[in-house]
Amino acid sequence: MGELLNKIMKTQELKQKYLKFFASKGHKVISSASLIPENDPTVLFTTAGMHPLVPYLLGEKHSAGTRLTDFQKCIRTGDIDEVGDKWHLTFLEMLGNWSLNDYWKEDSLSWSFEFLTKVLEIPVNKLAVSIFEGDDNAPFDSESYKIWKNLGLPENKIYKYDKKENWWGPAGTTGPCGPDSEIFYITDKPVCGPDCQPSCSCGKYVEIWNNVFMEYFKDEKGNYNKAKNRNVDTGMGVARTVAVLNGFTDNYEIDTVKPVVQKIEEISGKKYLENKEITNSMRIVSDHIRASVMIMGDNMGVAPGNVDQGYVVRKLIRRAIHHGKKLGIENNFCVELSKVVIDIFAPAYPEIKKNEEFVILEMKKEEEKFRKVLNISPEKFKKKFIKLMNKFGKEGIEAHIKQPGQAVQIVNPLITGREAFALYSQEGIPKEEIIKLAKENKFILDIEDLNRIFAVEEKKHRDLSRAGAEQKFKGGLADTGEESKKLHTATHLLQAALRQVLGVHVKQKGSNITADRLRFDFSHSEKMTDEEKQKVEDLVNGWIKEDLEVKCEELPYDEAKNKGAIGLSEDKYGEVVKVYNVGEISKELCGGPHIGRTGELGIFKIKKEEASSAGIRRIKAVLK
Repeated sequence: MGELLNKIMKTQELKQKYLKFFASKGHKVISSASLIPENDPTVLFTTAGMHPLVPYLLGEKHSAGTRLTDFQKCIRTGDIDEVGDKWHLTFLEMLGNWSLNDYWKEDSLSWSFEFLTKVLEIPVNKLAVSIFEGDDNAPFDSESYKIWKNLGLPENKIYKYDKKENWWGPAGTTGPCGPDSEIFYITDKPVCGPDCQPSCSCGKYVEIWNNVFMEYFKDEKGNYNKAKNRNVDTGMGVARTVAVLNGFTDNYEIDTVKPVVQKIEEISGKKYLENKEITNSMRIVSDHIRASVMIMGDNMGVAPGNVDQGYVVRKLIRRAIHHGKKLGIENNFCVELSKVVIDIFAPAYPEIKKNEEFVILEMKKEEEKFRKVLNISPEKFKKKFIKLMNKFGKEGIEAHIKQPGQAVQIVNPLITGREAFALYSQEGIPKEEIIKLAKENKFILDIEDLNRIFAVEEKKHRDLSRAGAEQKFKGGLADTGEESKKLHTATHLLQAALRQVLGVHVKQKGSNITADRLRFDFSHSEKMTDEEKQKVEDLVNGWIKEDLEVKCEELPYDEAKNKGAIGLSEDKYGEVVKVYNVGEISKELCGGPHIGRTGELGIFKIKKEEASSAGIRRIKAVLK
């Protein structure tokens, strides 16, 4: 029985209540964007509801208006090492509502409070909030303070914190920023001490909502000036909110996670709360398989690989298998769990069911491949080690071997942290397996160096991932510089040319644009020939010479598709979308930015064509 409710609150019910509530406040419900950000070189995944809306938060007009709401699927890898505790998830869903230079703090905070206390019927005494206390750059957020008091929150439930706790941005050295106000659910957990408050990590206070007020713009001199456009960005974590509403002790008891845990219990013969180690491994397995399925099942989904999103998928799957082994699971199990995940999320994200065959095939291949790695013989491990030493160069070899006569012989070689991490990152052998195999081979292992290198490399990954969550404002669609616009427009010409040369099966599977080059991933199973690449270049450059006009029109999604516009096959029926037409040769659903005529592009040149993952090719190209 839930702590507050007479019945268990399910995830879909919370999402429906949220969207219905904000629709009643004049918000247009928009669809969840892809997990793979379009044309964004700064992040691998969509990590927040804000990400797909960055151009509009920076001033571009949204076809749906100035009040928007949605639930957005997200992937966050910055806290991957925290997965296994009660609350952290790699795949999560965020509820959000936005004001694009429309309403401000009064409406934002009042509606948040109304939804929590009236719709979800949370007693006011179960809520606490935090606001910005002010500093030399920006004053105390007295407006939010007064609003919360007027809504009925007592002063001792309104906490004042500094920029570390209650300020968002800027993403880079300059840009939009402002105070935020967080809302916490007060659990029945005992206080950790006389000073227990929302800033504690004891678990007494669980953050469920954040209202960000982009009130300022930090300039190059470090000054905080009032922003030209005032936007509101809010976010509510679905899993955490469902958990606390039902009085659950962790995220793994909610309806979109528990069935996966139950399947793991069935396969392993162990119980979720049997002991700390089992609980930890079951959480990691369930979380990582959920995230892997959602990434691969996305319309822009990628298979396990060695770079970018593919590398993350591979790491998640292999880490899940490794923890499955800790649970005593020796046979393949990932496909079974994948089917459970697909059944859970198909109603909310139909693309997961549509791409089921791809997900199951790639999951099966990756598990079989990694099983061979886990069962590697000492002799094969030794060969991989020799190969690594050769890769690191003569100095690395001489440090570990002697050479009597003609043969190269290993004599109790020393595995340093650098080589151990290479075995992990390049071969996928987990740290624990490296230690075990080293002992079996009687190799000398520098454990202290190994732990140091792993800690350094993992911190790099976390820092990059966390930075990426805010770096969106510095690149991708937010970078509306002329070079980026040109390269973005060139991807439309490139896709049209690829479909002419290779066939209409070609579909965009990812795009990454900087000011210097474009990278375009597309569905195609074979390496392109030099002749095919030349034909593509010639077509693109021919269209550039024609100086075709690039026009944008706003149409209902179904009408745009009926007119032949290509783009992600998402459930956007009824929504108004932007369609960019390049002469008569390209018609795509796209958010921008673009130039006005193709004659501005220059000369298009393919620099490289290579495999990205199974069935996906990648082109890197430039404009001269």
